[in-house]
Amino acid sequence: MGSRIDHFRQRDYVVITRRVSAARSHAGTNIVKSKIIAIGNSQGIRIPKPILERSGLSGEVELVARDGMLLVRPVSGPRAAWAEAFRTMAAKGDDQPVDAPPASSSRWDWEEWTW
Repeated sequence: MGSRIDHFRQRDYVVITRRVSAARSHAGTNIVKSKIIAIGNSQGIRIPKPILERSGLSGEVELVARDGMLLVRPVSGPRAAWAEAFRTMAAKGDDQPVDAPPASSSRWDWEEWTW
């Protein structure tokens, strides 16, 4: 039977953190090294709790692979940018209906209804 140290070594869950000088860091942030590990039939990265808390991320996230990097960002809602798009359209006068009025429209539809 192996020692307690050997037991922990087999799991290979080591995360090394170190503080780097301000010249090498971005505004004094920590650089954290982690290993890509097997998680079932997939692979994953363990994110230390302080780093996750500092990021403000929780719940569902989007993963974007870009230029040899993996970007993790919050999932934006399907209508997150609609309000700004509508303001822009209104400012340009481009917020008019694009469909022809329905054949069943009445005077009330055009005089009393407010869009």
